[in-house]
Amino acid sequence: MKAWQLTGFGLDHLVLNDIPKPEPGPDEVLVRVSAVSLNYRDKLLCDGKYNPHLELPITQVADAVGEVVALGTGVTRFRPGDRVVTNYCTRWIDGQPTSKETLYSLGNTLPGALAEFLALTEDALAAAPAYLTDEEAAALPCAALTAWYALVEKGQLHAGQTVLIQGTGGVSLFGLQIAAALGATVIVTSSSDEKLARVKALGATHTINYSRTPNWENEALALTGKQGVDHILEVVGGKNLAQSIEALKPGGQISIIGILDGFDSTIALFSLIKKQAVLRGISVGPRRALEDMLRKFDELKLRPFIDSVYAFNDARAAYDRLEKGAFGKIVIRVRD
Repeated sequence: MKAWQLTGFGLDHLVLNDIPKPEPGPDEVLVRVSAVSLNYRDKLLCDGKYNPHLELPITQVADAVGEVVALGTGVTRFRPGDRVVTNYCTRWIDGQPTSKETLYSLGNTLPGALAEFLALTEDALAAAPAYLTDEEAAALPCAALTAWYALVEKGQLHAGQTVLIQGTGGVSLFGLQIAAALGATVIVTSSSDEKLARVKALGATHTINYSRTPNWENEALALTGKQGVDHILEVVGGKNLAQSIEALKPGGQISIIGILDGFDSTIALFSLIKKQAVLRGISVGPRRALEDMLRKFDELKLRPFIDSVYAFNDARAAYDRLEKGAFGKIVIRVRD
């Protein structure tokens, strides 16, 4: 079968190879992959920053949708013909994290889904919503679950609260979508007026251009009558985290998701203490939360924002688009 494999670090080492078609082992299913979507994590893996000890070559990409075509012994959750999506943390089924969940993720320690077929334990899969296209279903597993787990599962978001979303990447747009659908007031920050106009049309209540307003936390406070926001999806990291704390309502929550501005941060501990703020690191979520989210998406008929769709043979162009920045999810169609 054909598979896009990373043979060394750097996009030049992402190559289309012929490799043996996998066979499902005990408790595994064989999935014929229909489509995959890219995440910022895929760029970090390709660049050697996510796992510098990656064992190469390895098939790339974690988020996928496909059709079950064969079963290993002992499989009870799926039948041939079922349409399924992958769960990013393949061994995190439910319960509290143990810090080892992300060690068992596709395209990292396990062969990924940017291939014609994928063999995976049935516990790492969830039923895909019937109302979504393959491209839309492939866009959900990592980014949507991260936003859902941060805001709904851990944050207990409810109508009437205020959510501040940073940027317009995959997690951020899902955060906007989820928060608006659940009745929250949403503030979005970006350096692009064009993107801010688009998120306003998609349900954002307020927008802040942080290139013109570098002290964006003051604007966020002004927009909330100096009360501050209830939830922040922190995707920037670095010095931006200190600004997020200043923008927060007392007792508010910051979900730390991204590291765009660096892996380290210096914050004012007194501000954190005075506000009794909650800072929580978020690394996707368990399969049970994914299934909860998919049911809610089905109920609300939410559809992800797709930036662009590429053919399987054009996977490198999709990675180029990821490098340049996208508005919504980048999808690669594996089969027609």
